Amino acid sequence: MALPAPHLDDRRFQQFVDDAKRYIQQRCPEWTDHNVSDPGVTLIEAVAHMADQIVYRLNRVPEKNHLAFLDLLGVTLFPPSAARADVTFWLSAPQAEPVVLPAGTEVATGRTETEEAVAFATEDDLTVVPCELAAVLRQEAGTTPEDCGQDVFGGRDVAVFAAAPQPGDTLLFGLSAAVPRCAAVLRLDSRVDGVGVDPRQPPLRWEAWTSDGWTECEVEEDSTGGLNRPGEVVLHIPAGHIVSRVGRTDAAWLRCRVVEAAPGQPFYSASPTVRSASAFTIGGTTTVAHAEVVRDEPLGESAGVPGQRLRLAHAPVVADRPPLQLEVSDGDGWQKWQVVADFAASGPQDRHLTLEEATGEIAFGPSVRQPDGSVRQFGAVPVKGSVIRAAQYRTGGGRSGNVARGAIQVLRSSIPYVARVENREAARGGVDGETVHEAKVRAPIALRAQERAVTARDYEELARRAAPEAARIACLAVDPAERSTGAAGADPTKVGENAVRVLVVPQAVPDRGGRLRFEQLVPGDELLGRVTQFLDERRPLGTRLAVGPPFYQGVTVVATLHSFRAARADRVRAEALDALYAYLDPLTGGAHGDGWPFGRPLRSGEIFAALQRVPGVELVDEVLLHPADPLTGRRGDATDRIELAPSALLFPFDHRVRVIEAR
Repeated sequence: MALPAPHLDDRRFQQFVDDAKRYIQQRCPEWTDHNVSDPGVTLIEAVAHMADQIVYRLNRVPEKNHLAFLDLLGVTLFPPSAARADVTFWLSAPQAEPVVLPAGTEVATGRTETEEAVAFATEDDLTVVPCELAAVLRQEAGTTPEDCGQDVFGGRDVAVFAAAPQPGDTLLFGLSAAVPRCAAVLRLDSRVDGVGVDPRQPPLRWEAWTSDGWTECEVEEDSTGGLNRPGEVVLHIPAGHIVSRVGRTDAAWLRCRVVEAAPGQPFYSASPTVRSASAFTIGGTTTVAHAEVVRDEPLGESAGVPGQRLRLAHAPVVADRPPLQLEVSDGDGWQKWQVVADFAASGPQDRHLTLEEATGEIAFGPSVRQPDGSVRQFGAVPVKGSVIRAAQYRTGGGRSGNVARGAIQVLRSSIPYVARVENREAARGGVDGETVHEAKVRAPIALRAQERAVTARDYEELARRAAPEAARIACLAVDPAERSTGAAGADPTKVGENAVRVLVVPQAVPDRGGRLRFEQLVPGDELLGRVTQFLDERRPLGTRLAVGPPFYQGVTVVATLHSFRAARADRVRAEALDALYAYLDPLTGGAHGDGWPFGRPLRSGEIFAALQRVPGVELVDEVLLHPADPLTGRRGDATDRIELAPSALLFPFDHRVRVIEAR
């Protein structure tokens, strides 16, 4: 923590006025009217006001010096990060020709009376490739595929699995073209023969053949009830979908595979049949970012001197790779220049420049006098009079781009045949740019760490630098018992003596209604890999590192409330549930609103207090806490206290509130 800077002059406006009046009594005793109505007193107050402003500016000198020292040390503000989401573009009908959505296609959230629309733009081109069904194969577990396309296309019933289906039985569909990142529809005509399964959760898995092998597809809709009735299966095909050969047929393959039934899940007692099938594409999915693309922005002409600085018209700049594409015209065309972090390794001929993303300021290389008297040029200097332009960069970002799933539904760009858009998951990763106050707090920690991770706080600070979009990060020393037993959540190959565990909680946006889903709190492999690589390069030798999510202990609260006579029971119940989910939220819950503390136990008395504050609640009669499993939905016996391990967080799950109305 920085030392508090003293005020160079702590006098204020009223003190100046009082001092002036006392001085008047000494020097001019005949002046007896010191009321505010006197013109002389009015003049004194005017001078005192100007003096107060001068003192205010004087007292800001220590702050200015503090920021100047940080600038000398190279401390700069972190730029904002742009939220990203996968958005699906649904076509109005299948098309015979490819539908191309170019990079930069704009979509947005709906505008309301209280909220402005949040705009996004696609990062890559998306092509919705048309296709049709070219082949159908069936393969029983442990056998080779057999072609049944002639029967299916001829309208004859075909048993798609073995007579007694077993895990591994497969039905393969060969498409005429690969459809990466597209939404494909399989239209099937079946009759009810595959009895024994629950149509809402059949033991089936849909997969596509990609460059990495069979990859699971996300099922948007399955109206066939596990291939038991006529309907459609809408699949989101992964990005690596390719054409390959199965048996003697070259096609882009999809398959429906029977898997082991989960505990309590019904299984097939007979094989379903298919008598006809067709396929087509109805949409595509691509990534959008909460940032506006700026292209071909003129920045002026080069002065031909070292260290020239220019400023972009739009700031802050989103930190991409690269964050800026800058070009300089030397008369023979446009030459590309590279953005670097500093000029330490730049030679006189290297086309390098630096960029302050937070302010949009561009700097070319300086000339520095060496100890022997010679002058060294760091980075090339554009020729005098050459035109400088920003070929492309993106501006925007921030927390406002973190929107819930289903919120992006407006197509701003005009694209033929596109009927609607939607984001199936929330947009995440948006972080506001760093403020000056936050930089002043961070600077002492960063200077103490010096790009090396020694203490727990060093690990946390460096991890935040590697993943600014993470919601929470905590570093814990691994207990000896966990080293020997390999506790849940720890990587046994990375845990040993001098071991530390870094817990990463990803950013999550609640669905409409303010509820988090468990899968939103599981960090992705890319996020964990980025943090692991960044920390691994800075950890001391001999220290073992484990990076992963915390253990989430589900908790279900069962409460009985009494409402006031004038209160509506349904409204009290809804607000009580909102209060429970908000108080136990792993990201924004707890007493201070910054997330439930790691390892802090939950007591029933806290729930009594949280519910008693709900409007309309007269009495909290009973509170029971049940440990729960968010994955299976099972809950344990009632208790009045739930203990948490140091690496655990609470996850609110399926609360039950009963409200008794007053009579």
